[in-house]
Amino acid sequence: MRAAHLVLTTAAMAAALAACGKSGSSDQASTASGAGSPPAAAAKGPSAEEKKALLAALPAPYNAGDLDNGQRKFALCRSCHTITQGGPDMTGPNLYGVFGRKAGSKPGYRYSDVVKNAGFDWDAEHLDKWLSSPRTFMPGTKMSFLGIPNEKDRVDLIAYLKVETGYQPPK
Repeated sequence: MRAAHLVLTTAAMAAALAACGKSGSSDQASTASGAGSPPAAAAKGPSAEEKKALLAALPAPYNAGDLDNGQRKFALCRSCHTITQGGPDMTGPNLYGVFGRKAGSKPGYRYSDVVKNAGFDWDAEHLDKWLSSPRTFMPGTKMSFLGIPNEKDRVDLIAYLKVETGYQPPK
């Protein structure tokens, strides 16, 4: 009985931590609705060495990005976005695979008309403008985020997103 209680308590604690987005992974793997999604442990990201290699392969200035600062800046985005492969959409869409994807085209997510009709693919340049001030870049967006005014913080965040969201540099 005691062993079963310990297993149940451990499982409950792990579920609670995952639901809070504090499971120790670099991303929030829970859903706001509780709908099924892969647990954080199943969505394994790149290793430290792979991250280092991905960062080095990025074009300047992103190849000199500070991934730790980028991760801290992503905390501003975490309440609305996930970045793990197969992760859920929340208030905002899951960002895994965002680079190279047509703006407003992620299946299953309901975008504002302005984003659906933007007519570009997400790249570092567009994302930098978006992160600087979403409402100035695309007036009419439903995104309420005010933006990140510091250029270095945006560079670090974009580098972090490229490393964490499955971006593959051109060969």
